[in-house]
Amino acid sequence: MLDELIITRAIIDRFIEKFKSCLDLDVAIVGGGPAGLVAGYYLAKNNIRVAMFEKKLSIGGGMWGGGMMFNEIVVQEDGRFILDEFNINYSRYEDGYYTADSIESVSALTNSSVRAGLKIFNCVSVEDVAVREDGVAGLVIQWSPVEMAKLHVDPLVIKSKFVIDATGHDSNIVEIVQKKCEGKLFTKTGNIVGERSLWAEVGEKTTVDNSKEAYPNLYVAGMAANNVFGSNRMGPVFGGMLLSGKKVAEDIINKLK
Repeated sequence: MLDELIITRAIIDRFIEKFKSCLDLDVAIVGGGPAGLVAGYYLAKNNIRVAMFEKKLSIGGGMWGGGMMFNEIVVQEDGRFILDEFNINYSRYEDGYYTADSIESVSALTNSSVRAGLKIFNCVSVEDVAVREDGVAGLVIQWSPVEMAKLHVDPLVIKSKFVIDATGHDSNIVEIVQKKCEGKLFTKTGNIVGERSLWAEVGEKTTVDNSKEAYPNLYVAGMAANNVFGSNRMGPVFGGMLLSGKKVAEDIINKLK
């Protein structure tokens, strides 16, 4: 016989255990799109204490819908090995172009990342950052429904040695830092340069190049990187997003070691 009280206790106890284990992190990832998931996977595989905070109910960012809700994605040759790493089925379309089902792709990225040790907290928004003398030192978090309802409820804080802004086109975390924190960003203007129009060939390359530290202890990945450092968007080709997550993870692993 099922007891509703035991069910409730089980959910509360297990969530609190998981949440308490993530109050003091090596890396906090904000945004659950493909770049963030790949970064979380490689960090967790290297025994880095890492957790992800996603404001929406679902994980996967813009990958779910493929291109204009045609739920297929394209990955170029450079990123194909990551599809193999995550055991994602794909097929060759023509030389250098591979297609994969977007639903399978998001599911595989999420499953592999969690199994590697990434902790994911959905329905959590980041409303501010904690900053100390040497840079960003953590996140100020709130439940997304509280933020949406504009309720006056105080947030909580997550401590983290490094933060990855993987929030996509809006680069929400870097936007907060630019507005509230002293010092300039590591961009050519000292501020967010801004995203340029669609150019897949350029955007794919610069997504990887721009996945780096944007402010002390704050890294950017995916489309947040191109928005912060100023380059083109690329549409539903995802090799650069996957490679971006891997690059930023490797950079942080080297810093931690």
